[in-house]
Amino acid sequence: MPRKTWRAALAAYASPSTLVLLLLGFAAGLPYMLVFSTLSVWLREAGVARETIGYASLIGLAYAFKWVWSPLLDQWRLPLLGKLGRRRSWLVLSQALVILGLIGMGFCDPQKHLSWLIAIAVVVAFASATQDIAVDAYRLEIAEDNRQAALAASYMSGYRVAALLATAGALFFAEGFGSTGFNYQHSAWAGTYALFGALMIPALLTTLLMREPPVPLRTQLQAGRYTFMHQLMSVFVLIVLLVSVPAMFTQLYNTDFASVLFGDMSPLDLLLEDRAFLRAILYTLLTGLCLSTMGRRGLAPVLTPVNDFILRYRWQALLLLGLIATYRMSDTVMGVMANVFYIDQGFTKDQIASVSKIFGLIMTLVGAGMGGLLIVRFGILPILFIGGAASAATNLLFVMLADMGPNLQMLMVTISLDNFSSGLATSAFVAYLSSLTNLKFSATQYALLSSIMLLLPRLMGGYSGVLVEKFGYHSFFLITALLGVPTLVLIALHWFQESRREGPTPTPEPVPTPATEES
Repeated sequence: MPRKTWRAALAAYASPSTLVLLLLGFAAGLPYMLVFSTLSVWLREAGVARETIGYASLIGLAYAFKWVWSPLLDQWRLPLLGKLGRRRSWLVLSQALVILGLIGMGFCDPQKHLSWLIAIAVVVAFASATQDIAVDAYRLEIAEDNRQAALAASYMSGYRVAALLATAGALFFAEGFGSTGFNYQHSAWAGTYALFGALMIPALLTTLLMREPPVPLRTQLQAGRYTFMHQLMSVFVLIVLLVSVPAMFTQLYNTDFASVLFGDMSPLDLLLEDRAFLRAILYTLLTGLCLSTMGRRGLAPVLTPVNDFILRYRWQALLLLGLIATYRMSDTVMGVMANVFYIDQGFTKDQIASVSKIFGLIMTLVGAGMGGLLIVRFGILPILFIGGAASAATNLLFVMLADMGPNLQMLMVTISLDNFSSGLATSAFVAYLSSLTNLKFSATQYALLSSIMLLLPRLMGGYSGVLVEKFGYHSFFLITALLGVPTLVLIALHWFQESRREGPTPTPEPVPTPATEES
């Protein structure tokens, strides 16, 4: 991609689309936090048991599996609202559901109507996840690849501000309205959630006023080849498979096959007495029934975007998927234990909150904005490499902090640089994922790629506590820094392949002037 001037790079932030993404990012950040951390505080203040609050956190699965129903947004136009366009119609629907859901949550007192509160929160989570899918697809379709980082930076800025407002701000409002840890008042929380429902209205108005992405009709028709019922059945099959296949292997693992092998139990006794084996058979039959009923064509709305990605990149798809799966490994695994580390180091909660909320937020926004600017100026891959290297290198600052104790100045430097590199890397990575996405399946492919991005880091992050217990914080942060090395190797390989494919820029031959022709 040819380099542009600094003026052209700065111009990427001057378009109306940047303001639109800022407001849409704000709308995405509000419900996400209100059905997670803020809801947990509300439930605990109302006297709900910790176990119940833990189960309520499973609401987050809506965001983890949003790729399951993302084909609907690519391939089905909503009735009535469909007149607004493929993207705006889904945005209006999801934002309206979030507004009504947040207000509805406020009417439910967890001391009396906990089940209703959780049920409405689930609706808000699914509507919010659907909004995320539609916003990502909209962003991909309104601008070329080199402007995606600037739009992502604007989106991230709105998202982070909303996240801060929906966490610390929501607690401030609830306490200001009269609910404290010693004097719970449902009306205070009802007013807080109603207020945040009203704060979603500017995003809804933005959706109604903004233009629909100019995606060619032929592209839309090629994507939308399946009927609505066909797509719903595909979503149903995927959900069943996502539940039944892991459950099948879990039950097989718990089956007492050893007793049969050593002769302590006959196969018939295993069938009649071992409940784990019976459940494994049930899940196996359920899996086979779904696959045989729907067949390959039943999963086509989801598998078609996957096949498109593989056919476009062929063997390079493995390299790209490896890069995507490992890019956020270093900072995600480290981030799981970051707050625990601050407490163990001896920092107070006020110090952690002040530094992470103020310096962390500011430096994340600065890093994201700088990432968008540099990508327009120099291209995606160079900044992707720098972002990955910086994210891994800043973990070494945590190594130094682990050896220094509760040094507040070092904490400020560490969090500032870590959040700056995170913002830079995120904007570069969003631009990179956007460049890999086919506009025919923009909602589905981006949802799938972003899910792959988080899968491996989150799985490894689950073992971060084990690593700290075994090696200590010093070695743990060093390990997380080294986790960034494979990604840098993959980026370098990809960069080298891209440079070979493009080849050297040919030098244009001088056009003869009339004077030259006469001579």
